[in-house]
Amino acid sequence: MHNPNSARHPVVTATAVGVPQDAFDYDYYVRRLSDTWLVEKSIAVRIMRMPFLAVPVGGTRRGGYYPVPCICFGLAVRDLLREHAGFPDLRLHWSQDPETSDVVEWGEKPPRLWGNDDTTLGRFYGYSETAIAAFIRRRYPTTPSSALPEPCPPTAP
Repeated sequence: MHNPNSARHPVVTATAVGVPQDAFDYDYYVRRLSDTWLVEKSIAVRIMRMPFLAVPVGGTRRGGYYPVPCICFGLAVRDLLREHAGFPDLRLHWSQDPETSDVVEWGEKPPRLWGNDDTTLGRFYGYSETAIAAFIRRRYPTTPSSALPEPCPPTAP
């Protein structure tokens, strides 16, 4: 069970550091967002050791999120982002899945989709069509027809 008073729980802080270029994932967003001007309006947020970007909504980007290790950090990140433009409707989303983290979300609520609809989600988060296509190619690789085995020859009657 989560216990923020435990001696093992890290000190809870959320700090906006320097400029967006100081964030570990700055280049990731520059290469992938459709509206790259959003990166310069982003906030480099450090909650433990390394800062990551919180990218605001705008242009084609309708929502965003920032993963946090626990709800204590989520509250700190939410409070920090409240001080900056581009982060409307800040809310905490507790993960029910042990494989995913809690997140601070902003903007519109992400679309609820049946199955994996990476194109719709990519557009919602403002990724370029090129970035979405590259992600889909990596996630769902196809075997080129030249690499497929030759079909069996027909049997003689």
